[in-house]
Amino acid sequence: MSVLGDIAATYRGPRKVVRRHLAAGPREDRALAVLMGACVVVFLAQWPRLAREAHLAGEALGELLGGALMAWLFIAPLLFYGLGFVAWLVARAMGARLSPYDARMALFWALLASTPLILLNGLVAGFVGPGPGLTLVGALWLAVFLWFWVSGMAAGWRET
Repeated sequence: MSVLGDIAATYRGPRKVVRRHLAAGPREDRALAVLMGACVVVFLAQWPRLAREAHLAGEALGELLGGALMAWLFIAPLLFYGLGFVAWLVARAMGARLSPYDARMALFWALLASTPLILLNGLVAGFVGPGPGLTLVGALWLAVFLWFWVSGMAAGWRET
């Protein structure tokens, strides 16, 4: 199935989609591609907000975009790998026989699958600005991201 088809299917049944990805076997290249794709989309989602901030502050947009590029394409992937490792340790402590790859893929896929809401959040931040609308969209994204992540972890969960 295509990536966009998988993202749409994740909103109907996240556990099933992650199970299908995990059934293909551990492929770190695929996990990295999913993570980098998600980070690129999150970086793009920042553009409207950054353009608004640059305009209101009278700053150069290029500097803000450069900082966001550095953060989302170089630093964030390292942090997500670390978070995936911590999630694996927590799952192991809870008695799961989850592989580190399973934990990483669940996290990375949750981030990529929730990018439509991240894009919406970026548009609201850029065109509406701070307020209850932005808070609502941000909370909705967080809830969906956590739902996808927990469901993905459960898809790879095997009791010891």
